[in-house]
Amino acid sequence: MKRLTMLLSPLMLAAALSGLATTAPPAQAQAPGARAYAPERLWEMPVADQRRVIGLEYTEQSSGGIIPDDQMRFYLDQVKFSRWTFSQVKNDIGQSLAGGGSNPNPGGASIRCESRDSRQVTCNTPWQRRSVLTRQLSDTRCVQGQNWSSTPGTVWVSGGCRAEFASAQGDAGGAGTELQCESTDGRYKQCGTNLYGTPRLVRQLSDTACRYNFTFGMRNGAVWVDKGCRGIFRVEDNSDNAAYSVTCNSTDGKYKTCAWDHTRGTPVLLQTLSDRRCTQGYSWGYNRRAALWVNFGCRARFGVR
Repeated sequence: MKRLTMLLSPLMLAAALSGLATTAPPAQAQAPGARAYAPERLWEMPVADQRRVIGLEYTEQSSGGIIPDDQMRFYLDQVKFSRWTFSQVKNDIGQSLAGGGSNPNPGGASIRCESRDSRQVTCNTPWQRRSVLTRQLSDTRCVQGQNWSSTPGTVWVSGGCRAEFASAQGDAGGAGTELQCESTDGRYKQCGTNLYGTPRLVRQLSDTACRYNFTFGMRNGAVWVDKGCRGIFRVEDNSDNAAYSVTCNSTDGKYKTCAWDHTRGTPVLLQTLSDRRCTQGYSWGYNRRAALWVNFGCRARFGVR
């Protein structure tokens, strides 16, 4: 009996092992469509990794495209505040590229703008909004503010950037002006006329730093540069410019100065409120140091035309 038990033991052991093998749970299968680089709970990742994962997914679905900055910010906010999973982001990217979701190009229209031989090229757009980059075509990376930018109705590229652009959704892109202004040999220079608002540096062209109110700014309706600053600037027009006015009163015929927003340009006489005639250069005027002034009993309302 002992010998029989010893002979059966290996068989029984094998059967036991076989039973364990058949009852062991199978290895968990990867979820359909899952990415090796993307866990579902994106909010548990550092923001830098969230950007990388979302950018990779957009590039894969768009066959090499680069996700627009505003669309990336949208997804990062959804992950942070709404706890969007990777699957939700992935599905929304697919919808956006197909013409729905958070697509910055809802109408599907796009234009191609290409800088060949590193030259700057300006391309007209069929939409009167700012533009977003939807697909990079060049080996040179296209970076907004460095080798491409946009204004309502135009896109410009330089430095070898070649890409496709579309209208930015939900951005009316109010009226504005983009212009290049250069301080040659460190000299003061003004560029443009009848500009109102605060100039924004879009792209610096000089080694000298362009700093607002130090090496560039706005004066008398023009952008000014100084001390070697060279750059491309954008001035957004103030939508309430037509409503802006200042009333200035020369009480008892005395000289008086009144505050004036110099970024709106040079004031003009809109309405005389006094019995005395208001004559520019005699009873009223304007300069940067003395601001808007009246004299000899002139009382009037001044504004911009």
